[in-house]
Amino acid sequence: MTLNCIIIEDEPLAMERLSDFVHKVPFLNLLRSFDNGLEAIGFVKTNEVDLLLLDIQMDGFTGIQLLESLPKRPEVIITTAFDQYALKGFDLNVTDYLLKPFTFERFMQAVTKVYDKLSLIGEREYKPRIFVKTEYRLEKVDLNDLLYIEGMRDYRCLQLPDRRILTLQTFTELEKELSPALFCRVHKSFIVSLNKIESVERDRIKIKDALIPISETFRENFYKRIR
Repeated sequence: MTLNCIIIEDEPLAMERLSDFVHKVPFLNLLRSFDNGLEAIGFVKTNEVDLLLLDIQMDGFTGIQLLESLPKRPEVIITTAFDQYALKGFDLNVTDYLLKPFTFERFMQAVTKVYDKLSLIGEREYKPRIFVKTEYRLEKVDLNDLLYIEGMRDYRCLQLPDRRILTLQTFTELEKELSPALFCRVHKSFIVSLNKIESVERDRIKIKDALIPISETFRENFYKRIR
C-alpha cells in the first residue's frame, strides 16, 4: 500500500528537509508541496490525499485553521517548532505531533503509525465467511470458527474446532480474503486468528492444543498488533 501525501510548510529549508525524509520512505508518495494553507485546501478537496504533513505556524492562514476548514480530513502529522499547539492538534484528532527539529527515526515512527492504521481499516473489510477451493468443490469457512492456517507442503490447512480443510490456494491468496484486524501472519507457514490466541510464551502461540512458532520476520508486527 502506498500513501499519497502533501507537505504544507512555509519555511524553505524545513520543506526541503521534510521532502528528503518523505523520499526515503518506500510507502510514501509525495504529490505536492505548498508554502501556504489556502492553496493546499483546494488540492486536498479535489485529489486523493492520504496524509498531510502540516506546519502550524504559517502567515495568514494557520495549520489549525486549515484543519478546521476541512469537513473530511486525511490523516495528519503536525510538524512545528511550537509545542503550545499540541493539545489543540490532538483535539482535532491528528495522528502525531513532531516538534522541530525532529530526526528521521522520529519521522519514521509517525508515518508508520499512519500506515498501520490505514492498513487495518482501509484495505479489506471484515467478511463473516469465505469459500476456499478444495479438490472437488468450494468449501464454506465461517471465519469466526477459523483457528489458524498452516502450510503443509503444497497445501494450506485451515484448522477449525471440529475439522480441517485442505486447499491448494496460496497464503497470498488467502490473506487477500482475511481481515488484517483479525488475522495475522506469524511465520512463513502460519496465519493465526488473533481472537483465538490463548497465550503467548517464548515466541510460541497457544491455540487449543497447537503451539505455533513466531518467526523473526513476523515477530515485530505480531507483537505490535496484540499490544
